[in-house]
This record gives sequence, structure tokens and C-alpha cells, in this order.
Amino acid sequence: MSQNDSYAGLDLLGTAVLLLDEDLRVRFINAAAENLLEISRKSMLGHPLEHLLSGTELLTQTVQASLEQDLGFIEHEWQLARKGSAPHVVSCTGTPLPPPDLGLLLEVRPISQRIRIAREEKILEDQKTNRELIRNLAHEIRNPLGGIRGAAQLLEQELDRIDLKEYTQVIRAETDRLQSLMDRMLSPNRLQHVASLNIHEVLERVISVIQAEYPQGIELARDYDTSLPEMLGDHEQLIQAVLNITRNAAQALEGHGQIRLQTRALRQITLARRRFRLGQMIRIVDNGPGIPEPIQHRIFQPLVSGREGGSGLGLMLAQNLISQHQGIVEFESEPGRTCFSLILPMPETEYT
Repeated sequence: MSQNDSYAGLDLLGTAVLLLDEDLRVRFINAAAENLLEISRKSMLGHPLEHLLSGTELLTQTVQASLEQDLGFIEHEWQLARKGSAPHVVSCTGTPLPPPDLGLLLEVRPISQRIRIAREEKILEDQKTNRELIRNLAHEIRNPLGGIRGAAQLLEQELDRIDLKEYTQVIRAETDRLQSLMDRMLSPNRLQHVASLNIHEVLERVISVIQAEYPQGIELARDYDTSLPEMLGDHEQLIQAVLNITRNAAQALEGHGQIRLQTRALRQITLARRRFRLGQMIRIVDNGPGIPEPIQHRIFQPLVSGREGGSGLGLMLAQNLISQHQGIVEFESEPGRTCFSLILPMPETEYT
């Protein structure tokens, strides 16, 4: 009987299992591990773990210590992936093998989905708090603005000197600007006008606006999955959400760089513990400087901006608009690449 035959029972497990020898070379992986790591058993056998997977530095140190001390370990929230692939967030359990075998049995369980659901639930809870805060703040500011503008207008009629009228015109202009800002704060609360739409028509509208604002210096690239079906949504709200994020990218590029708009189909997605068979994803990717690390965890909160002079409302409003479509906005950012992903389900395909 071959060594692989002696471990054949491990292929029946749903948990990913790897057997390592004392030199941390792969002796066996089961079918669940092949699926998780997207790598074949044949290509892994006999090779050191660190040569095959990325993010194994800490894992290697832990496994070596486990073998030396003959003690098992449990570690949570490690990132593990085949080189060149997106990482999986996993928990790992290591158990030294008893004599005469020398090595370690490594069980790997993906927890990315659990972390993502928890993150989405927190985002939704934060959104409720932020919407209430913004709504109350907007109403409090909005009420006196009309009085200020009216008083400035009456004062202007009483003034004879042109230079003094310039001051009242500044007051009126600034109150109009604040009024517009308050309208933007309250706009997500209007009723949706849901109809069938093609998401690429939304993106093309956004591209035309950005091209008009930045006629030179910014390259707008398209990477569309033209097989995507039409979806139900509010055309204007989706335009505003995508435009807010794309305009942020253009401003971060300071007029020079590339923005790529990409669409892809999604299958079997879970959003806030609700399961959908089909969905659509919009990616907005730029090659700008990235979002500063200190504010990344707060980037969707109101009045938080990585740009001097920014209002810090664009991303919050975009997220609110997407959440009204039962979707979510995610992002990843590093210098040279920032990617915002808008994940939209197809509600008619929802199931439990």
C-alpha cells in the first residue's frame, strides 16, 4: 500500500488537511486542501511549504516550534494562499504525529466568510448611526440657512456701495454652497425609483462625466463582462454612488493616472447573512497614491477624508446608496493601487 493510499480516508473530510514531514515538506494533502489552495496534490508533494504558498513565514516558525517541543497549536486569522493568488483568512490547528512517523498534521479552516459577515454587519450598524447623525445635523444646519441668505439679500438691497455688496454676495454664495451640501446629506433618504437597468449604462454615464471634468491626463479604461444581465435598481442612485468613488479616484490622481472600471458576475454570494445565487460586482481601480493607512478603517465615516479640502461625505453617501440596493462597498488600498468593489445582489434570486 502506498503512502497516499494509507491517508485516503482524509479525502473524506471537509476540512483541509496537510501532512508535513520533519523538514516541513508536504507528504500529503487531501482533496479539501487542493480546493482551498487551488493547487494540485501532485505539484505539492515533496516540496517545502514555503516554496508553494505565500504568507507562510509565521506558520513555518510555529510548525518548527511545535515539532521541537512536541506540542500542538491553534492559530486564528492567518492569511494563506498559493503564490500569485488572493489570500484566504484561515485558522490553523497543528498536531505533531506520534512515532514512528515524524512530522505534523495541519488542519486549515477558512474563516474569510465569517470575518466578512461580521464586518458587513458592523458596517450596516455604523451606517444606521451615521445616517441618523447626518440627518439630524443637516436639519439643524438647514433651518437657519434660509434666514441667513434672506437677511443678506435684504441687506444688499439697502447698500449703495458696490464694495459692500460684494460681502453680501459672498454670504449668499456660501449659504447656497452649504444648502447644496445639506441636500447631498439628505438625498439618500428619498424614495427609490426602481427599474430594470444595464449596469454598463451607469458606468458609461460616469465615464462621460469624469471625461468632461478631466479632459486630459486621466485614462479611463473599461473591462466589462458584457454577458451580465439587466438588474433592478435606481438608475440615478447607482450613478451617484459610482460617480462619488470614481471622482475620488480622479482627485487622488491629481489629473494624471489611470482609472479602470471593471464588471464581473458573482455566484453564490452572502451579504449580511442573506444568500443570493447571482450578483454583480463593479470594481473601480486607480493607480494613485492610495488611502493613508491611519484612516483606512474610518474611510466610510462622515467627515473623514484623505484629501485636503475634502468633505468626507462622498464615500459615506456611496455606501449608503449601495446598501439601499442590499449591496456593500469594500476596498483595498496600497501605494500605487486602490480598488473599490461594489457588490450588488440580484434580489429576485435570493434564497435561504
